[in-house]
Amino acid sequence: MSIELMSTSGTYALITIGQRARLPLAIAALLFSANTQAFLPTPLLVTEGALSSELSESTSPSDAKAAVRIETSNLSDTRDNSQNNTASGSDMAIEQLLAVWRRQVKTDNLAQHTTWRRLLYFYDDQNSMLSKNKTESLVDDPRFFLSDNGQQDSVAELDATLTALAKEFTSQTTGNSQANIHIKNQANNDSVLCRFPARVAWLKERLAIDDASLSAQCPELDDWMATLAPEQLSIVFAEEYLDNPLSAFGHTLLRIDSKSSVADPNQISQAYALNYTVDGDPNDSFPIYATKSMIGSYDSAIEIDPYPEKLAKYLQDDERDTWTYPLNLTPSEVQQIMRHVWETKALKMPYYFTTDNCASEILRLIDVVRPQQSLLKQLAYVVVPSDVIQLLNNKNLLANATYTPADNTLRQAQLNDIKQQREQFGYHNSAKQTLNEIKSAQRNPVSSLSDDGQRLRKRQIDVSDNNPIDRHPLQLGTIGIGQRGDNNYIDIGVRAGFHDTLDHASGYPQFFNLEGLAATLRLYDTDDNKPNQPDSVVLQNATLIRGRSFNPINAGKKGKTWGASIEATRVNDGSQDGGQDHLVGSVGYETGWSWAFGTPSIGTGEMPPQLCYTFLAGTAQAGRAINKGFRVGAGVNAGCRYQINNQLRAQAELQLPYWYHGSSDESNVRGHYWQPISSLGLQYDIDKKQALRINANYDWQERVDANEDIQLSYRRYF
Repeated sequence: MSIELMSTSGTYALITIGQRARLPLAIAALLFSANTQAFLPTPLLVTEGALSSELSESTSPSDAKAAVRIETSNLSDTRDNSQNNTASGSDMAIEQLLAVWRRQVKTDNLAQHTTWRRLLYFYDDQNSMLSKNKTESLVDDPRFFLSDNGQQDSVAELDATLTALAKEFTSQTTGNSQANIHIKNQANNDSVLCRFPARVAWLKERLAIDDASLSAQCPELDDWMATLAPEQLSIVFAEEYLDNPLSAFGHTLLRIDSKSSVADPNQISQAYALNYTVDGDPNDSFPIYATKSMIGSYDSAIEIDPYPEKLAKYLQDDERDTWTYPLNLTPSEVQQIMRHVWETKALKMPYYFTTDNCASEILRLIDVVRPQQSLLKQLAYVVVPSDVIQLLNNKNLLANATYTPADNTLRQAQLNDIKQQREQFGYHNSAKQTLNEIKSAQRNPVSSLSDDGQRLRKRQIDVSDNNPIDRHPLQLGTIGIGQRGDNNYIDIGVRAGFHDTLDHASGYPQFFNLEGLAATLRLYDTDDNKPNQPDSVVLQNATLIRGRSFNPINAGKKGKTWGASIEATRVNDGSQDGGQDHLVGSVGYETGWSWAFGTPSIGTGEMPPQLCYTFLAGTAQAGRAINKGFRVGAGVNAGCRYQINNQLRAQAELQLPYWYHGSSDESNVRGHYWQPISSLGLQYDIDKKQALRINANYDWQERVDANEDIQLSYRRYF
């Protein structure tokens, strides 16, 4: 069955072929242009009167789509005549076309479709505590919307988009003269087809609109897509880097591969890096910078740079190993993600370091093309790069991983080879010879990048045990039983992240130590009437952040060994006899040296597995219950961490602080004193998610009410 359109003196008549092909006069204006026909997804939805009644009564929706076909090949002769239509005819065509689309939009409820709302940054299921009201878009830039009410109403924004598309169609059918070509090319960059290509592509698919029937020349968009030439997207993970606190939690970015870099992944000159980061003020001090990044006072920024430049920053400047995982996305999904990036790359949105960051943005982009998975919803309120890697792996969205060692890892591999060869011949170096070897390796740099920085060299060493897929879950819950002095207790604790030196080491940088947002409640057994009986329930510790960066001086790594902490903790006041423990606020900083020893894994760039360290430490504490309400201390902290096997680790440490409270007129109160504390920890891994730990501490200050504290705890990672 077909319908042909005949032109006579500017008036159109319908020639019907077939018994059921009677179209009402009400849509005659809709058929005045050949291109209009592509917008009729189904006659069941667009016709009224006899035809629509006949179809609705006797034909299913799928049959109705094939019931009437407009043969655009028969309409080519009418294009010149269509340019002479009056403005009222064009308006009528727009309204008729909108009526078609609006019916289908209403039938399919497209305005509330998850994909449409995500394209507009409506995230009804987002967990972020710091995000806006979930009933409105996260974007408050009016340029991102066609409707004045688009930020609050996805229905209004969809209708405004349909109206703009209908007008685009009308302008295309009436504006093809040579005189208008230059003007159109200039204006097209601002058309809805060029500004919001991802929205248009999705609507074309949902409304069955032929691409050829609604297209535009978009010079800026076309040039951008031609430059990037996206064929595949990969997620790149750069390991945690404590020497830059803003990189302490790791980083993720997207690698955009062209056909040539897909065919040869080492040919990175044809790849680009898509990096979602904070657009901070470099003139701000670090505390201000970090605070503003946490609370959303800085805007976010989308950076697209040549991939070799970005990779060199991680491998050579920061010296961080990277892991690259191709995403299991279809070519059409890759194209749609890049269209959406085009729509959003200039947006200025608040950047939240823990919730809306480099990792969450990657999940958001995938959610746009995979709405059924809702990846962003599945993470906790704090979004960490390594968690994103594990989530994508669990959802089978990652292909085979590629490990790229940093410069320091390759230097360490050279040192390991020298040490192995030396031991094979029975030679043993002195400390001075070892340091000379390290200096020699640093003078002769080796890198995973070629000399021109445009290719990756073939990896010559085995992978390190720092693939984030293999690490234990980020969160931790603990329950322990112990005894402090003569008092028994139960400890219940939680930790939002990350990892300490006794935790299961696989998947983390070697000797990594960073903990944040942790708290422990202690429940004492108060049945016995003992002197100096503590309260039945006390807050034992609340840690904002605590960490140490170990860069052994006899290894291939650069950088210093240092540590810092901000927490509330219970301490023994040794300034007077029978001093009890009190909760104080505590800020500490350490700087010192560390040494790695033992036999490293053969063929890798890992450091030797054992570690010893010495810190010069300074601490300030304040609390109402301690003498004078404050104390400051300085001293030495020294210890060793020993990897017994893959499941068992031990650590011993001696702290030698000298505390000062200020002078006192009371004879039995001391204003300054030594308070040595020794500690021992031992952890056995049941599996990646469970462990047992023993902690023992002894306070050598004779004036405190309890010197020893020993505990056995069960640790569950989740």
